Amino acid sequence: MTTRTHRLSNGFRIVTEDMPGLASASVGVWVGAGARHEAPEQNGIAHFLEHMAFKGTDRRSALQIAEAIEDVGGYINAYTSREVTAYYARVLENDVPLAMDVISDILLNPTFDQAEIETERGVILQEIGQALDTPDDVIFDWLQERAYPEQPLGRTILGPSERVSAFGREDLSRFIGQHYGPEQMILSAAGAVDHDAVVRLAEELFGHLKPRPVLVADNARFSGGEVRQSKTLEQAHFALAFESPGYRDDDIYTAQIYASALGGGMSSRLFQEIRENRGLCYTIFAQAGAYADTGMTTIYAGTSADQIADLATITIDEMKRAAGDLTAAEVERARVQMKAGLLMGLESPSNRAERLARLVQIWDRVPGLEETVAQIDAVSLGDVRGFAEQMAGAAPMAMALYGPVDQAPTLSTLQERRAA
Repeated sequence: MTTRTHRLSNGFRIVTEDMPGLASASVGVWVGAGARHEAPEQNGIAHFLEHMAFKGTDRRSALQIAEAIEDVGGYINAYTSREVTAYYARVLENDVPLAMDVISDILLNPTFDQAEIETERGVILQEIGQALDTPDDVIFDWLQERAYPEQPLGRTILGPSERVSAFGREDLSRFIGQHYGPEQMILSAAGAVDHDAVVRLAEELFGHLKPRPVLVADNARFSGGEVRQSKTLEQAHFALAFESPGYRDDDIYTAQIYASALGGGMSSRLFQEIRENRGLCYTIFAQAGAYADTGMTTIYAGTSADQIADLATITIDEMKRAAGDLTAAEVERARVQMKAGLLMGLESPSNRAERLARLVQIWDRVPGLEETVAQIDAVSLGDVRGFAEQMAGAAPMAMALYGPVDQAPTLSTLQERRAA
C-alpha cells in the first residue's frame, strides 16, 4: 500500500492511499472547523452547516445530490465533531471522480435556500430533543461542559435549541467565510484510487480557492466540577473525566493503554470488579479521548439508584489500586488490543481515509504504521503506573450524574477518597 501527499499552491492538501485488490474507494474532505471553532453566539452552526450541505447547490437539488451517489450504488454522509467537519462518500473505483465532484459541489456551492433552512432546522431540533431524551448521550455533554466550563470545547456540538432556532442564511455564509478556506481542508482518499488522477481533479475543483487567514481555536483549560440532575429513570448514569494528553503529546499512548487496562474490555479492572464480581452494572467502560491541546480520560457506568454510591466509590478504589499494582501482563494485553484494533480498522478504506486526514491535520504528514506501533511498544509498565498515579491523585476531576442519583456521593467526597 502506498501513501502519497500533495499540497496545492493555495494550501489545499491531498492525501491518498492505494489499497490493491479493492474495487471501491472512500473519498472525502475533512475541514478543520468544528464546534470548538464557534463563537458563543454560533454554538451549533458547524453542525447546522453540515446538514445544509446536502440541501441543494447551484447545480443540484437535495434529491439530485442523493441520486448522483446512490445511482451508482454509493453512499454519502457527513459528521461534525468538536474539531472537524467531514464530508465523505464510498463508491466504486470508476466513480471516484463523481464523488469528488459532488463533495466539492456541496462544499463550495450551497444555495442555503430559506425553505430548506427551515425544514432542516426542524430536523436538527428533533435531533437535539432526541439527544436530551437519551441519558447516556446527554450525560457526556454535561461532563464536557463541567470539564471545560465557559469555553468553546465545553459546548455541545448540536448547540442549544434557542441558537439553532435563530440561525439564518447570513450566519451560515459567515461561518464558511471564516473557516472553510483551502488551508483548512484536506482531501483524503483510500482504496482503489489513483493519486495523480485525484490530484488533477482536486486542482480543477479546489485550486481556484483563495487562501485566507486561519482562525485558531482558543486553548482549552480543564477545570472540573460536578453536575447532577435527578430524574425518574430506570438507571442512574455516572460519568467521570480527568484531563489527559492531547494527540500531539508524547504520553497519548500511555493514556490510551491505561484507559484500556482500566476499563477498555471484558478483561479490564472495572469490568471484572464492578460488573463480573459485584454485579453492580451492565455497562462500564473507560476511554482516553484527545484534542489538539488537551484530552480527557473518561469513565462511564449505569446502575440502579441503590447501587450508585457503591459503584462510584469502588471506581475510585480501582483507580487507586491500579496506580500501585497494575501488572506487566495487563499493560501488554492493553497494548496488543490497541495494535490489533489499529490494524483491523485499517482493513476498511473508510477508516483509512479518516485516519489519513487526521494524521495530516495533526502532523502535516502521515507517519508510517511502523512508527505508530513503535510508539505504542515503547510505553513501559512504569509509564502506565505513573500515569495511573496522576489519575488517582489530586488532579481536577469532572463528574456528571443523571437519573435517580440522590444517593450518589458528591464530587468532594470522591476527591477525599482519592486523597485518602
